[in-house]
Amino acid sequence: MTDWSAVLWGFVAGIIAGLLAFFAPVIGHIGAGLIAGGVAGYLAGGGIGSSAWHGLLAGALDGIVLVLLIVPLATIIGGIGAGPLGGIVGGIGVLAIGIIIAFVVAIDSAIGGAIGSLFS
Repeated sequence: MTDWSAVLWGFVAGIIAGLLAFFAPVIGHIGAGLIAGGVAGYLAGGGIGSSAWHGLLAGALDGIVLVLLIVPLATIIGGIGAGPLGGIVGGIGVLAIGIIIAFVVAIDSAIGGAIGSLFS
């Protein structure tokens, strides 16, 4: 069973670490995912599989929220040069690709969750 409290705390830790990650772009964002997953995995407890699951959910939630914040901006900017239809198509494209990338990037959060289970 999913401990949504652990996922929520992992999400919060991931957002904070993600904002700080702009100072070290590549390593920072990977580290942010590991931190988000580690917090969620540690708080969820249980075995490695359960903690990895909680870490994956926290990382995916981080990515989805960030994508949903970026899509309106992409739609507006896309609509400037291509008209309203171009903006909508561009926004939908950013949304689709962003959600796929969010789940792929959530893999490091799952690894962080598995590591977090070692400390609980």
